[in-house]
Order: sequence, then C-alpha cells, then structure tokens
Amino acid sequence: MSSRVRVVVAKPGLDGHDRGAKVVARALRDAGMEVIYTGLHQTPEQIVETAIQEDADAVGLSVLSGAHMTLFRRVLELLAERDARDIVVFGGGIIPDTDIPELRQIGVAKIFTPGATTGSIVDWVRENVAQAVA
Repeated sequence: MSSRVRVVVAKPGLDGHDRGAKVVARALRDAGMEVIYTGLHQTPEQIVETAIQEDADAVGLSVLSGAHMTLFRRVLELLAERDARDIVVFGGGIIPDTDIPELRQIGVAKIFTPGATTGSIVDWVRENVAQAVA
C-alpha cells in the first residue's frame, strides 16, 4: 500500500483572507490526504521549510493579494536551492489569466482561478501528485 499524499496548504504574504485555503485544505483532507495548513502571513522561506520538514509531496499556495508572481517564484527558487524540486507546487486565488502562462513556465504545475470546484482541485491532486507518490 502506498503512503498518503502530503500537501502543505499555505497563505504567503500579507493577504489576510484564508477561507478559500481552509476550504481546499478540508477537501483534500476529506479525500484522504494528509494536509498541513500553515496559517496566515507565511514567508516563502517558512513555507519551504514546512514543506521539507513535513516531507510534503505538494505545496498549494493561495494568493489573493496580487503578489503571486513574486511569491510563487520565490517558493520555487527556495525549493530548488534546497534540492526539493520534486515537491509539486500548485495554487489558486485572484490570478489574472494573462499571468498563468508565465507561472507555468517558471514551474507552477497548476493554477486554479475563482470558480474552481473543490472536486476539480482534489481530482487534479490525485491525478498529478498521488500518481507520482504511488
């Protein structure tokens, strides 16, 4: 039997709205995954440290503040510096469609925009992270 998928759900930066992140964390947990929710106002350094300490398979970032380009890029840089590129980074929030191609290019595996269902997020994690873990 394979181990359960471990996902760190994080709120980087100064954004204080975490309801969506909590809903996603609960949906992933209800789907049988282990979820570590970091809470509000996390730095990229704190998020990466948590992901490594928790032996996470994925990091889900929720960004509503408009700082998504900087925050996603920094998390990916820090994961690379720590030789943890195998941790899948995905995210969601208020992210303009025009920014998604660049985010994908720098290594973000998936961006969920407003209106994405928790079912679609769970299904994506199962298909793209769980298979890699199995």
